Amino acid sequence: MTDMNKEAISVLNDLIETCKDGQEGFKTCAEDIKHPELKTLFMTRSADCATAAAELQAQVRSLGGDPETSTSMSGDLHRRWVDVKSMFTGKDEEAVLNEAERGEDHALKAYREALEKINKHNLVGIKDLVERQYHGVQRNHDQVKALRNQARANS
Repeated sequence: MTDMNKEAISVLNDLIETCKDGQEGFKTCAEDIKHPELKTLFMTRSADCATAAAELQAQVRSLGGDPETSTSMSGDLHRRWVDVKSMFTGKDEEAVLNEAERGEDHALKAYREALEKINKHNLVGIKDLVERQYHGVQRNHDQVKALRNQARANS
């Protein structure tokens, strides 16, 4: 396996963890929210993250690597912290949307860092996939932020 393939696999595996974190995070948001339209939105976003992870896993396999299959330690810790925090503050719509936006902030950062590494190491074979997914993460973030701002204005 070439060094470029190893670097590409490392970048992709980091993003797989990010997608798995998003999948679990949106699933948790869907469980915590009562508003039916938001529940549906979060379940859809969870499924989108699962699809993105599967695409990245397929790319890792095509490069001869072993794809990541789990969430990150930091994502797991964040979800536990949110669970503990919600015991004291409740799980109102704005709070759930705040946590969803925080998760999307993390995902945007992870994708930006991945694109920097791709450009630095000239990993052109994975750039289109990562850029396409980055734009999806940006759309998710913007939508969640708008919904959070709306919930904040209504409270």
